[in-house]
Amino acid sequence: MLKQQYASTHTQVEQQEVSRVLRNTYGLLAITLGFSALVAYMAMQANAAYPNIFVVLIGFYGLFFLTVKLRNSAWGLLSTFALTGFMGYTLGPILNMYLGTANGGELIASALSMTALVFFGLSAFVLITRKDMSFLSGFITAGFFVLLGAMVASFFFQISGLQLAISAGFVLFSSVCILYQTSAIIHGGERNYIMATIGLYVSIYNLFISLLQLMGIMGGDD
Repeated sequence: MLKQQYASTHTQVEQQEVSRVLRNTYGLLAITLGFSALVAYMAMQANAAYPNIFVVLIGFYGLFFLTVKLRNSAWGLLSTFALTGFMGYTLGPILNMYLGTANGGELIASALSMTALVFFGLSAFVLITRKDMSFLSGFITAGFFVLLGAMVASFFFQISGLQLAISAGFVLFSSVCILYQTSAIIHGGERNYIMATIGLYVSIYNLFISLLQLMGIMGGDD
């Protein structure tokens, strides 16, 4: 009898913890996406130039690892906004580039709509079915190195269709990451809502950029 009560209490505590992490994660994600969009709009209005690739890499990974280090303190929230704001700044020049094309506005709206559809669809699937997606970790690791190799190759070789393949690969990779990250929250693999937010934000950012590139290439505007 005592064991049953303990098990029931433990389950209730776990469910409450999952609910807390989900609530905090989606709340912070919504705020950071809005903040990122605001910074992107300001960068567009200022006609800011896209930063040097080394600045982008140093800025992203520097702020990312800073957030990891500060994830258990209030300073982690500040570094989260710094990271998402920086990513929003890099998005501004990209959007301006597409807006300079004939159907750029339609491409951006379509990519944004598809990003929202994919994110909410995949998240709802995991939350409703409660499936454990931890088996995807191997695919994510392999996919990361494959995409990294493909991007390096694109810098040195002009291979027809490679950019299209990379964009399509990132769409798949980001989608799998959303499944994995959402599952990690509800199955106890992730209990820090700041890290959960950053993981989902990066996946959404990459998904949107990749869909935008994919549509641009297929539309002949790249």
